[in-house]
Amino acid sequence: MSTHPDPTNFFADFLEDYFAECEDHLTVVRRELLAIEPFVGKQKIERSILNELFRSFHSLKGLSGMVGVKDAEELAHEMESYLRVLRDQEVMLSPQGFDALLGGTKGLEQTIASHRNKTASPDIKPAIASLRAVIPQTEPEPSVVEESRTPKLQLKAEEITHLERAVLAPGAIAWHFIFVPTPQLSNNGINVNKIRDRLQSLGELIYAAPRMTREGKIEFDFLIVSSMNVSAFRGWENDGLAWSPYLDSSSPETEQTPPGLPQSPEPAPPDSTPTPSVEPRAASEPEPAKSGEINPKTEREETPTPVLALTPTAPLMGQSSNVVRVDLPKLDELMRMMGDLVITRARLEDSLTRMKEKIPLADLRPLIEINQILERQLRDLREGVMRVRLVPIGEIFARMQFVVRDLVRETQKQVRVEFSGQETEIDKFVVERMMDPLLHLVRNAVSHGLETIEERQKADKPIEGKIALRARTCGEMVVIEIEDDGIGIDQPKVMERAYSRGLLPNCESRNLLHQGYDPTTILEILCTPGFSTRDVADLASGRGVGMAIVKNTIQELGGTLTLESTSGQGTRFIIELPLTLAIADAFLVSVCRETYAIPQSSVREAIALSSSAVTVFEQTEMIPYRGRVIPLLRLESLFDLTPLELTPSDSRNRQQSPLSPRANSSPPVATESPGNPAVLTRQPSRFSGKDPSKTHSSLRIVIVGSGPSTVGIAVDRIIGQQEIVVRPLNDPFVQVLGISGATEIGDGRVILILDAPALVRTSNPK
Repeated sequence: MSTHPDPTNFFADFLEDYFAECEDHLTVVRRELLAIEPFVGKQKIERSILNELFRSFHSLKGLSGMVGVKDAEELAHEMESYLRVLRDQEVMLSPQGFDALLGGTKGLEQTIASHRNKTASPDIKPAIASLRAVIPQTEPEPSVVEESRTPKLQLKAEEITHLERAVLAPGAIAWHFIFVPTPQLSNNGINVNKIRDRLQSLGELIYAAPRMTREGKIEFDFLIVSSMNVSAFRGWENDGLAWSPYLDSSSPETEQTPPGLPQSPEPAPPDSTPTPSVEPRAASEPEPAKSGEINPKTEREETPTPVLALTPTAPLMGQSSNVVRVDLPKLDELMRMMGDLVITRARLEDSLTRMKEKIPLADLRPLIEINQILERQLRDLREGVMRVRLVPIGEIFARMQFVVRDLVRETQKQVRVEFSGQETEIDKFVVERMMDPLLHLVRNAVSHGLETIEERQKADKPIEGKIALRARTCGEMVVIEIEDDGIGIDQPKVMERAYSRGLLPNCESRNLLHQGYDPTTILEILCTPGFSTRDVADLASGRGVGMAIVKNTIQELGGTLTLESTSGQGTRFIIELPLTLAIADAFLVSVCRETYAIPQSSVREAIALSSSAVTVFEQTEMIPYRGRVIPLLRLESLFDLTPLELTPSDSRNRQQSPLSPRANSSPPVATESPGNPAVLTRQPSRFSGKDPSKTHSSLRIVIVGSGPSTVGIAVDRIIGQQEIVVRPLNDPFVQVLGISGATEIGDGRVILILDAPALVRTSNPK
């Protein structure tokens, strides 16, 4: 019996593979187009680049034809034609030709994406016209234009092996059937399922697939191995079937035919070619073949080469590969099971800790060693699963080059894009989510950051602006930088626009606008929805939505965004993201009977500090840290936690804190200002300093953040380090600023995970 999928579900099963294959080929195309650009205007182009592009477009054409994406097939065919004349050195790669290749690639991406999203297909006529304009108009030979009636079949490696094994049976012959469905046949109950069942009754079905013809019609190819005589097929032409023996003669050098493949239904003269027809006609009969037969004479005249090669190297898709495609949901499920194992091991460790009080340590030592080995093995397994999900970030870096080219054409600027760290790997889900943020940052760099040619000449800068995209790993985080050497951010203009929109409610005087603000404040203003320094929007920017998308996406991924800008020298955006979002190392801390987890990637260090070192500045507690001062954040104040009851011994060792919360004070609230999202703030009553409370004379502080966004979080106790499984809080009714999710620890309790970047934003004094 055949193991091929049912044709009724063929498209559903094949489409996902089609989209994945197209994405791989388009990735190769984008990479090779960047490599071919230096050859614009040169007579010779490196042949390996042309071959790689030609191969990718040829595959895209064939795949699109199989699933019926006619626009993509036609566009890929035109690009293939242009690459052929380049490869044959009939023309030189001109700037117009390179732009035509870029436009065709963009059209292919949009056409395939529209088919995937079930939206209207874009108009490909301009792209095709651009390609035809750069192809020399020569009169093609009929043998080149006309196709063989019998198309080539692209067999996979296992199908070739299956075919070679099947034809070894005595009397077995390989037959190629073509079924052309019509409305009349469908009304008579003859469809592809009926034909498939009929052919399977003849013998072993090797191959079945749909195909799109040049006329836009769908045909179905079947390859079967049967010992039936040709007389068994008589009358099938009335059911839309045509057939011929499946021959092996891939090249003139082929001397042998694999066993089981017929040389000809009847003996042929020595000088004649193998006859692919089922019922050969005499040479004197001029009339065409019937619908159920393939005319051997016509085929010999139109295509001097035989039907198809039966060698493992002939089919492109038949090549062996060490790549296995896995859907992301399957990897997500694998990570979920991995998380369950991590929680189970944490429970085992907690049980062993409790058992130490009842069982001698010598008796427990074997179990403790097994637990430690299990911890190492689970960590290795976790890292292995994570590596499966990691993909190079260079995939989206390469796309930015094409974005810049489009903007350069619109803005008449000269821009050079530099890449660094393209091989840096990051979670596939994170890469897909970061496409839009990087797109907006690059567009802003070209539109807002880089000056025009005249402005750069006046500033004694090279007329060619530079945009640098860099990526690197730093522990459990990946750092992405987008930098330009443009004019920098016009801080007075930003502050003036923010003041006019009411985004600076704490400013008592407009004179404060020009005294300077820290980069964090500038970044918060730029990321406000609807904010833009442009008076008129253009195709690239000015609508005030791009930076808001950047900020929200990065925060949803658990990352941070920082800004560095120098007037007249340029701007740099720094994005820090976790390598993965499912399992992470974390510090467990205790505050007022509550236990919290702080992701280790957010923690810089933990310190102990005397409470006498705490000072108050503008109703914000500050502490000294490595030669500067940083804000101190108390979680009991933010989350309105009940302080621990003090024992007499505790009271002797504790002292008053000027900013400790009142026992009956109101909880923190979320306030909103025009154009700003809700921000968690402390109430003024918390800083009156009139109601004493007790704190440790030695504060335990966890330092989070970096640069100007560094903050100290006061805790009662640092419990230790542990692997946690991150469970996001998706219900909007339980989402709280400062909390990113929840996790289960070894003793079975569910604890909250602190959102360090959100806490940093609430603590920075404005």
